[in-house]
Amino acid sequence: MTTTRPSASPARHAALAEFLKARRAQMAPADFGFGPGGRRRTPGLRREELAQLCDISATWYTWIEQGRDVAVSGAVLLRFAQLFRLTAAERAYLFKLAGKQDALTGVPEPAGIPDALRAAVKAVSTPAYVLDRHYEPLAWNSAAARHFSSWLKPRVRPPTLLEYMFLDPAARDFVVEWPLRARRMVAEFRADASDFLEAADVQARLAQLDERSPEFHRLWRLQDVAEREGGVREFNHPKQGRTRYEQVNLRLALHRDIKLVILVPAAPG
Repeated sequence: MTTTRPSASPARHAALAEFLKARRAQMAPADFGFGPGGRRRTPGLRREELAQLCDISATWYTWIEQGRDVAVSGAVLLRFAQLFRLTAAERAYLFKLAGKQDALTGVPEPAGIPDALRAAVKAVSTPAYVLDRHYEPLAWNSAAARHFSSWLKPRVRPPTLLEYMFLDPAARDFVVEWPLRARRMVAEFRADASDFLEAADVQARLAQLDERSPEFHRLWRLQDVAEREGGVREFNHPKQGRTRYEQVNLRLALHRDIKLVILVPAAPG
C-alpha cells in the first residue's frame, strides 16, 4: 500500500503546530457550548473539543499539534480557518504552513529586482525603498537615505529592517510608538515569511535574531499574523523633528518576495 507524503517541511509542521496551539488557547469554550467540565489546566478549548467541532479525530489533531509528519487536507484547513475566524492574512499563513494552496493566495515567484524598479525608486521624491524576503533593503532613494539616516548609512551595507528595529538602540528613539510598531512588524514578517519558511537562509536569520533580541524572541512566539498594509507612520527625526507619513506598500505581481515601500507626507494628526 502506498502513502501520499505531505508537501510541508518539518519547519512548517512545527510552525503549524505552534500556530494552532496559540489560536486554540484564545477560543472561549462557553462560546461553543462547552461548560466548565472540571478544572481546566490551560485556557481555551481542549484538543478533544476542537477536534469534535471540526469533525476530525482527537488523536489525529493531537499529532498535528505535536508537529508530526501528517498531511492536513484543504477541507480541514478551511474548518480551522472558520472556527478560529481567521483574517485573510492568517488564513493564507495557515494554508502555507500546511503546504496547501489556498484560493486567496498566489504562488511566490523567483526573487530579483528589475532595473525598472530601481529607476522608479530613485525617481520618487519622497522616501522609498525596496525590501526582499528578509526585509533587507535592496534599493532606496536619496530621500530615504536622509530620512532613515541611522539605518541606511552611506557606504555601509544596511542591516535588515528587523535587525535595525530590534538591535539598533537608535530605532527605539526614531520610531514613534516603538513597542506597537515592533509587534506589528513581526506580525507582518510572519505573514510574508510563510512563503519561504523552509528556506535555510530564512531559518538562519530568524535564529540569529531570536538569539540576539529577547524582545523579538517574545514577539515571535505570540504567533501574530498581519498583512503589510501601510498606514500612518511617525518618526522623531534628529534634524527635522517629529515627522508624519502615510506608508504605501506594494508587492510586485511577478516577484512575490519583493516589496516596494513609499512614504508620502501626511497631514499633522
